[in-house]
Order: sequence, then C-alpha cells, then structure tokens
Amino acid sequence: MRVIGIGFRAAADISSLQDALHLALEAAGNPSIDALVTEAAKSREKVFQEFAQLLKIPGLGVTQADLEQMITPTQSQRIQDRFGTGSLAEAAALAAAGPAARLLAPRVVSGDGKATAAIAES
Repeated sequence: MRVIGIGFRAAADISSLQDALHLALEAAGNPSIDALVTEAAKSREKVFQEFAQLLKIPGLGVTQADLEQMITPTQSQRIQDRFGTGSLAEAAALAAAGPAARLLAPRVVSGDGKATAAIAES
C-alpha cells in the first residue's frame, strides 16, 4: 500500500496540493497511490476533501497521538510544536502506511510554500 501524506496551510488551495503531489510523485518515481492522508482535524478541511475526490482515492486522517510516534527525516520546529512531529506530511504517510512503512522520498514543498507532501509504502 502506498499513501501520500499532505501538510497544508489554511491558505492552501487545490493547486497548492496538486503541486506538492506532483513533486512528491516525481521524487518517488511516480508510483501509484492508494490513499491521501493528513492529521485528523485537517482531513475535514474542504480543500483536503475536494482534493481526495479529485484524485478518486480515500482521504484519511490520523490522530495527533499517531503522528507523535513517527520519527521523520525532516524536522520543522513549527510543525513539532503544533503536531508533535518534525514533518506532518512524512509522519501522516508513515502512520497511515503501517508499522513496516518507509518513505519513498523525503517531503517536498509546493512552489507557493503552502503545501507539503511525502509518499510512504508498506
């Protein structure tokens, strides 16, 4: 199973998420994706739900407790303070992909800086 973890700012729109997805897919060798995932509260945001529908894949949320268990190669103090992990995109992807998950590439940032993405597989 391959999942794409997405982190995004309140100002992000579909194009921000699309750009982050495109960059992540490119960095990971263009694998197929089974689900889109982010932090549970963010998964209820309209832009996230619309993006999952556009991609025709499930849009999932993971709890902050699960995110806090993930050790990520990328470390952002701002994200650490808010979500308890260094990278929301990486941690969400790893948590959703399961205990034996690994990142296919480190997280990428959209050109407008409003979204991040990382792909993990189990």
